[in-house]
Amino acid sequence: MPYNAGVFRLPAFTSSGLIVSRALLPALILLAVAISGCSGDDDVGDSTPSGDSSPGATASPGATAAEPGSLAWASLAPVPSARSEVAVAELDGLIYVIGGFNAGGGTTTTVEVYDPATDAWSEAARLPEPRHHAAAIGYEGKLYVFGGYLVSFRSPTSTVYEYDPATDQWTDVSQMPRIRGGHAVAEVGGKIYVIGGATPGPVDVPLNIAEVDVWDPATGEWSVAAPLPTIRDHLGVAVVDGIIYAIGGRIEVDFGLNLNANEAYDPSTDEWTALAPLPTARSGLAVAALNGAIYVMGGEGLEGTFDANEAYDAASGVWLVMPALPTARHGMAAAVSGEVIYVPSGGPTPGLSATDANEALGIVVP
Repeated sequence: MPYNAGVFRLPAFTSSGLIVSRALLPALILLAVAISGCSGDDDVGDSTPSGDSSPGATASPGATAAEPGSLAWASLAPVPSARSEVAVAELDGLIYVIGGFNAGGGTTTTVEVYDPATDAWSEAARLPEPRHHAAAIGYEGKLYVFGGYLVSFRSPTSTVYEYDPATDQWTDVSQMPRIRGGHAVAEVGGKIYVIGGATPGPVDVPLNIAEVDVWDPATGEWSVAAPLPTIRDHLGVAVVDGIIYAIGGRIEVDFGLNLNANEAYDPSTDEWTALAPLPTARSGLAVAALNGAIYVMGGEGLEGTFDANEAYDAASGVWLVMPALPTARHGMAAAVSGEVIYVPSGGPTPGLSATDANEALGIVVP
């Protein structure tokens, strides 16, 4: 259940508690197998409605309902500017919420920073230009923002911005080989991988991008990795043990064409592998890795927005249903700080909408 930040203190999310949570995963997986074996050929878990109208509240075949003990959500200080289609990243323990649409539908340059230690927000220097559907990552003391759209889905960019918190300044440091929006980024071995997304095609029809562009911040050089097997946008990515997982998404910006793809990329072999599909096909979701599990939260589809939270255990290949996202939404992203997953902003209804929700998932420790 969600907790009020006034009584659910962030220090209760402790590293030791989450180590216990990781230790519980094998037992949960055994429980998943046991339930699967006792419930027939196709039924691997009970439907567990847990939201107002979100289809994500119902477990799908392929995911097993499991009780993760003390894993719970906290409702934290709201985002000062309600936004959706934001980029989110962690840097030096702080959570940055970057750009996006405001409640009126305008593309913003706003950058707001959440400090988990104080449950308080501050402002950082604004982006040089407005962006929505961009992707961001913190690396080696700097924050990087890749691409995104200026105004509509017909105006993606190739710009890479670097933010230095020491000077509170943004710098245009590179141009991606391809313009794209609705993509995702991940870092492995000092290189940043730009995955998925869409770019304008003939007559401004959006086309998905197969090419995976790889940027080396140390040299500024670009290279190309093996293409994404299932081309898509509005996907999420996360890294576990040096492997990049690309999950969910949609075809050509249409959330009526959501995908359940779950594919893993190994930079050491430059190869992709298809894995157990995401139980609830969705896009515009938030994805984060924590202690070997990849959490896939929220999203949108023709049915509405989702509160689904399904976790993929990278070691076993098993999906588990986790505590539902308190505020069903899309157009957000997730970041991890102090072994807690933070999910700020997003849209509570499909398409253009915005919320100031700021929620975190972690272990409650007495």
